[in-house]
Amino acid sequence: MVSDIHLGAVPDGTERELVRFLEHVGAEGASLLIAGDLFDFWFEYGDVIPGRYFRTLAALAALVDAGMPVLLVGGNHDAWGGRFLREEVGVDFRVDPFYMLLGGRRALVAHGDGVGAGDFKYRALKTVLRSRAAIGAFRALHPELGMRLARAVSRTKAKTDEEIIAEGRAQFLDAWATEQLRTDSSLSWVVCGHAHLPVLKQVEPGRYYLNAGDWVTHFTYITVSAAEPRLHTWATSRGPNAR
Repeated sequence: MVSDIHLGAVPDGTERELVRFLEHVGAEGASLLIAGDLFDFWFEYGDVIPGRYFRTLAALAALVDAGMPVLLVGGNHDAWGGRFLREEVGVDFRVDPFYMLLGGRRALVAHGDGVGAGDFKYRALKTVLRSRAAIGAFRALHPELGMRLARAVSRTKAKTDEEIIAEGRAQFLDAWATEQLRTDSSLSWVVCGHAHLPVLKQVEPGRYYLNAGDWVTHFTYITVSAAEPRLHTWATSRGPNAR
């Protein structure tokens, strides 16, 4: 699993590394979960879609065509996916928190925006941003104007772990995930993104909160088997490097 790549707000070299990573997943993995914010902004204007990410979209489509399940979660930057991602690329695109089997065990998956405590301003805005009225109004804009507007309001940037922790987002998600695991004994994993801080935390024996971090600063990902999860760092241009 991987999360928070933020294509469009990161250097072009990051997409090249991501394509290499996807090729590695195709060779070594059984499935792929992207836990939100693959794109710094994604919006589908009917048949008109952002063309900047065609390398990544082609790599994802190649995984699907080879028979690999690819599940893409919409994050707070790219929740406005639809027909193109599902039908043309072939990924299983989700937005709201959901349950699935991961490594043969039950998991709760959410990008993490607006869950639990914290993110008060965003939580107040989320309902509006994802409403039919707001989507319809944005779709009425010319696509190039819409993309420029989205880039202008984005605040994605590289941050130190200390800056991320100071924002409080990581702590809120950790607390929410821990609560889910302690109140639902059927869960083995709670998976989030959004915090941009990699976490592999065993809350109870064999039961974990997992956050794959980001590809803005950390270039991390997680592999999951029935036995245990492992946190890795993608060594750019050289392949995987387990932590």
